[in-house]
Amino acid sequence: MAKKEVKTDYWVYSLLQSANIEATPQGSDIKEVNEALKSASKKGTGNIGFPEFIAIVKDFLIVIEDKSDLSKHCKLDSNSCIDLDNTKSVTDFAVNGAIHYAKHLAQNTSFKKIIAIGVSGDERHHKISPYFINERGILDKKLNDLETFTLLNESNIESYYLQEILGIKPKEETTDEEVKQDAESLHEYLRNYVAIKDADKPLIVSGILLALDEMKENNLNLEYLNNDKDIPDGQKLYELIEKNLKRARLSPETKRDKVLSQFSVIKDTKKINELCEILNKDGTKINSTPLRYYSEFVKKRIYDNIQNIKNSEDYLGRFYSEFMRFSGGDAQSLGIVLTPRHITDLFCELADLKPDDIILDPCCGTGGFLVSAMNDMISKTEDIKQKNNIRQNQLFGFELQPFMFAVATTNMVLRGDGKSNLNNEDFLKQNPKQLQTDCQATVGFMNPPYSQGKVDKNLTEISFTEHLCDSILKGGKVVVIIPQSAVTGKTKEEKATKENILKKHTLEGVITLNKNTFYRVGTNPCIAIFTAGIPHDYKNKICKFINFENDGWEVQKHRGLIENKIKSKDRKEHLLKVWNDEIEAETKFCVKTTIEPEDEWLHSFYYFNDEMPKHEDFEKTIADYLTFEFNMITHGRGYLLGLKEKSIKTMNKTLKLNSVDWKEFKINDLFDRIEKGKCKNTNEETKQSINGVSFLSATLNNNGVSGFVEPNSLLQKGNCIMFVNQGDGGAGYSVYKKEDFISTTSNSFGYAKWINKYTGLFVASILCRFKEKYTFGYGRTENRLRKDKVFLPIDSKGQPHWEFMENFMREVEYKKLNLYLDYIKK
Repeated sequence: MAKKEVKTDYWVYSLLQSANIEATPQGSDIKEVNEALKSASKKGTGNIGFPEFIAIVKDFLIVIEDKSDLSKHCKLDSNSCIDLDNTKSVTDFAVNGAIHYAKHLAQNTSFKKIIAIGVSGDERHHKISPYFINERGILDKKLNDLETFTLLNESNIESYYLQEILGIKPKEETTDEEVKQDAESLHEYLRNYVAIKDADKPLIVSGILLALDEMKENNLNLEYLNNDKDIPDGQKLYELIEKNLKRARLSPETKRDKVLSQFSVIKDTKKINELCEILNKDGTKINSTPLRYYSEFVKKRIYDNIQNIKNSEDYLGRFYSEFMRFSGGDAQSLGIVLTPRHITDLFCELADLKPDDIILDPCCGTGGFLVSAMNDMISKTEDIKQKNNIRQNQLFGFELQPFMFAVATTNMVLRGDGKSNLNNEDFLKQNPKQLQTDCQATVGFMNPPYSQGKVDKNLTEISFTEHLCDSILKGGKVVVIIPQSAVTGKTKEEKATKENILKKHTLEGVITLNKNTFYRVGTNPCIAIFTAGIPHDYKNKICKFINFENDGWEVQKHRGLIENKIKSKDRKEHLLKVWNDEIEAETKFCVKTTIEPEDEWLHSFYYFNDEMPKHEDFEKTIADYLTFEFNMITHGRGYLLGLKEKSIKTMNKTLKLNSVDWKEFKINDLFDRIEKGKCKNTNEETKQSINGVSFLSATLNNNGVSGFVEPNSLLQKGNCIMFVNQGDGGAGYSVYKKEDFISTTSNSFGYAKWINKYTGLFVASILCRFKEKYTFGYGRTENRLRKDKVFLPIDSKGQPHWEFMENFMREVEYKKLNLYLDYIKK
């Protein structure tokens, strides 16, 4: 077996082990499977044949074939179906071979549920494609590609089968839908029977929840709310809330009074305390006070869920978010964007919380981060005393908005935790050193108010981040979710804050999130992770920049942001393994690099394509350049290129791209100098001329030439590489320029001693990959250009292999010219 195939086998086996799947290589421990394989040859001879791996998980048979070469992943026939009739397709391609074995085993064993998996590539660049084969040996379904095998272990395979293969919706998804419907219904009731402010709606719900909790403690039921003329329902609820806060020992008394005052809307709003006729959704009419009706709804749809489901779900936060969505409320104007549960849970995993950690959330909103952290830490200990300590002494929060503070307090009181450690104060006015002493927090979680920096430069998201880092004990972890614009440093103040953060703290990495994470808010978020109190080591610290936009959550019409539970679980598992350095990933997902103060802390800034280029990439570059040369010559402009009659050099051997090693290089390190184009105003600074020099603009066509102008003082030297920095469709494009030219300022040009026609064309081919990185809205700035990396062949000393590049492009040119000469001869 070839060395690369063995390496792939080891990698696949390690993936199976990390997913806790016991697999047998080259056979099976199950007698009937082994017997069936004695006639399973991929060549169709009826002789013995073994797939790379076979695993049995519950009543599922998993068959795996792997290939080291990504191009050997799957072979289709002329009808675009998987080719199982051609022996070479079955023997040489991973998917074809896996399905061949799976079909054979379906027909010759008692297994009725078989999953065939074709794997190709290596740890960094790979494809894992599963297919379901039914008991009749029929290819039943092509399933979504995987990143890991975790979904196929004993804990997950049943739900994987139900959702991915049978298409049965999980119960939790129904619950998500019900929360949305319930929130919409409750919003309608609150709107229809009394004009209540948006900020008061969650307060009414929160107050009712506290009152229901106290009613349960005192063995009262909803009949207690009986529209008593002497004591209105609102007054009864208010008194129950007060008793509940006292019983929860919410202290000091000033804090309790502050919280209680927020719930006065329940007793002071006259209309919700008056008897009226309420129309149910089923059309029936009920005589009740709106408060009694709300209380019945809240008990059934929210309170019982909080009591029965002990997970990290922040039901109050969910309802609040839905209220604001239906209300078109003032939350966004205050910068309030509540964090979805899947993100609050992810924070806990990224921080790798321990039971003895102390959590600080300085912008706690409804308490979502604190709820997730509490549940995560409690799940990691069996000690009852430690669990109580987590609830009472290890959760700290600040919330500036009084109504949000009341909602957060309710959330924590109902869960029996943290109530005395929430503060209705301005976090930015707290002394960080004093907070270190008072809280002794080892972990900081935060989703700060958004867009407040437009009002006050001291209220930017990155300013909140610095203040939180300063407030956490040395060596502690800080995880924040902020807009991507906050980590790019758009203003000089933000750039200074970023630099100041790194003087005191270490950046571990930044994760770019799904742009719809905060659906309908219009914010592109990212997660930044820091280690507090340890200055950033620019020279040696390797940071991770991850693109997690494809997280398994997607927007569906009329439903909003919906989770594909199978896909999201697989993607999250992959993310955490990469983050924890358990596996390597391609640069499209994760770039590991050192940073500098002026960098933009985003995957898009550091990204470069580290895949081996294809031969066709260079063929296209040569074809485009030869077309350009031919066009110049036939139109009488050969003088621009200095072309003379030349013979075509015969190549003695074929060069292969995988015959040399490859390494990434910073663009700034490859060139002696990089300069911008000089023409700022085409109409005023140039004059068209039929026999003039090339005029270059941000175009993909004709080797960057959009016209010809008279030479003047703006003329720049050729024999360089052109970088298109801006433009609709042109950003990220690169070409080799032999001739002198005049260019717009939207282009830059790299000069170096190694550049000639062939090395220039080779490198330009690789550089054109940046077209997938840069767009009209995300142009290539000077800083981005210099920090970009390019993947090049290297010699024995680890330096760019210019000789290989030149010879390779000569060979490609030779073949192209011979094709044309053959055409002319015919």
